Amino acid sequence: MKRRFPSFKDLSQLMRFRKPIWSAKERRLTRALTIYDLRTIAKHRTPRAPFDYTDGAADSEVSLSRARTAFEHVEFHPRVLRDVSDVDVSTLMLGKKSTMPLGIAPTGFTRMMQTEGENAGCAAARDAGIPFTLSTMGTRSIEDVAAAAPDGRNWFQLYMWKDRERSMSLVSRAKAAGFDTLVLTVDVPVAGARLRDVRNGMTIPPSLTLRTIGNAIPRPAWWMNFLTTDPLKFASLDSWNGTVAELLDSMFDPTVTYEDLRWIRQQWSGNLVVKGIQNVDDAVMAIDAGANAIILSNHGGRQLDRAPIPVHLLPEVVKEVGGRAEIHVDTGIMHGADIVTAIANGAKFTWIGRAYLYGLMAGGKEGVDRSLEILRSQMVRTMKLLGARSLSELEPGHVKFLSKL
Repeated sequence: MKRRFPSFKDLSQLMRFRKPIWSAKERRLTRALTIYDLRTIAKHRTPRAPFDYTDGAADSEVSLSRARTAFEHVEFHPRVLRDVSDVDVSTLMLGKKSTMPLGIAPTGFTRMMQTEGENAGCAAARDAGIPFTLSTMGTRSIEDVAAAAPDGRNWFQLYMWKDRERSMSLVSRAKAAGFDTLVLTVDVPVAGARLRDVRNGMTIPPSLTLRTIGNAIPRPAWWMNFLTTDPLKFASLDSWNGTVAELLDSMFDPTVTYEDLRWIRQQWSGNLVVKGIQNVDDAVMAIDAGANAIILSNHGGRQLDRAPIPVHLLPEVVKEVGGRAEIHVDTGIMHGADIVTAIANGAKFTWIGRAYLYGLMAGGKEGVDRSLEILRSQMVRTMKLLGARSLSELEPGHVKFLSKL
């Protein structure tokens, strides 16, 4: 075989050099192709205590592990020879259009993960055309979020406290700020046993020990942001000195019943969503009490360990409830294919917590944008490969659960 030296012209046709990205943040986010990539970046940039607060779950973390395994143990059944040149992932949810069947779920202590916190989340949700939910335990006030995304679809999540008057004052503030939906979380009579937080000494404000200082040394950007921006505040309290679990236990009311849900329904004229449903009977009772939608959720595995897997519970609830209310799902969603799985099995909508927080820790608002971009592209690609042009074309026949734990 005759050989020769390649010319520059030959090489330029065979190889293309990647354009350099000078911004370190843009470079690391561009290279993140999955939510797990964002998680890896987040772990590198965030001190152990706030990262583990996001990443962890209750007790031995079985609920979270099972929820993720449930999505991984799915077999898709594609339909071929369909025109999928144009795929529409938008949906009408509780009377308003969402560009995709995905929203940002309520998460507490968010500015501890990254200083932009809820402002980054609500702005990214607004830009993406999806809803954002502010937690009672959020670190920006109701009014702050309304100001940060005045044209966004902002929701407020309520924990019913022992002080009912104080709880409902938050609801009144949310209404005055233009929040159109109230989410009542019902799986928190007490805080779950979040052992990572106990071991890390997770407190508000953060406790400084030799271990935490040592862990923080290689993460100066987090500390610089934390120390040079406005002090940590909460959507619903002025201050707290103690552990997260102590804070939650001091606030949550273990006496809340369906009578309280009916009472809240009378006080709130907007959409009412009940989050934390884990069996068929409670789904029916919540709707009977006035819920416009329910979220099948085990709190991301952060409350009762070994709780039901929401996506496995979904078909049974859909069958029983029918069209009486919308059925949403959260817990374990880390890929666009997970969203497709839930929609195909009858969910109207899905919610993410950790997947968005990993993006936040990886790069602030731009990181949240990237997490939503990743999930959307994965969802579109999965639907094209399944031969589905819209969410309405997804059906149970597209998905088979290979095993149920």
